Order: sequence, then structure tokens, then C-alpha cells
Amino acid sequence: MQVRVYFEDTDFSQIVYHANYLRFMERGRTNYLRLLGTDHRQLFESADNDRSGFAFVVRSMKIDYFKPAYMDDVIDVITAPHEIKGASITLLQQCKRGADLLVEASVRVAFVSAGKAQRIPKSLRDAMEAGVRGASQVR
Repeated sequence: MQVRVYFEDTDFSQIVYHANYLRFMERGRTNYLRLLGTDHRQLFESADNDRSGFAFVVRSMKIDYFKPAYMDDVIDVITAPHEIKGASITLLQQCKRGADLLVEASVRVAFVSAGKAQRIPKSLRDAMEAGVRGASQVR
């Protein structure tokens, strides 16, 4: 997914403010769900009645900053599944400008309903697991 850096994304020096990468990666995770053939609206509509009000929430994140991005840059936000557990998935995310790696993060998100972790629905889990197999074949 591509993101253009706007003035609002930068600090006084026109470099992307570090916390804005979190916003870019959040969009990348949402786009990842779309690439799996679903989106947040579909998930809500297809959820079981006992899973109303569910969401994916960030459980943990490890992030490394390597190079800055500047106003008007176009950044590629890359999201790939790494590990899937019963109620969580770990995603590897990168923000790149061309060949330059700017930021890299490992993000663990949990599937939560009614304030408790729940198993990821089977259809979504199957799509995610296919992505993990595909990502391992590319490496």
C-alpha cells in the first residue's frame, strides 16, 4: 500500500513525525484484511451473534527506525503475516521509500470480543495461514 507524506505528517523540520508511522501501519493492517478478501465491515456483518463488538487490538509492537521520510515522499507500507495463534496474529510491517527501509515493526494483534480474547474465525484464520505459507515461500 502506498502512502504520500503530507505536511500534516511531518514535524517542524518536514521529516515524518515518528508516531505517524503507527498511523501508516494501521492503514496497512486494514488494507491487509482487504487483500485477504474481507474488510472490517464484512467482519462485523459475518460475525456470530455471540461475537458482537469484536475488534483486532494491538497487543504489542516492536519498532525500529532506520531512515527518515520527508514531505512529499511516497512510502510503501508492506504488511505480511508471520505467526498465527488461536486468538492473535503477528505481522511484519515495513515502511520503504524505493529500496530504502525506513521503519520495520513486528506487531502482534489480538482478536477481542466483550473485553476478552477470542479465537480468530476459521475463514479468516485460513486466509491468514495461506498468507504465512506464501510469505515463507517468497523468502
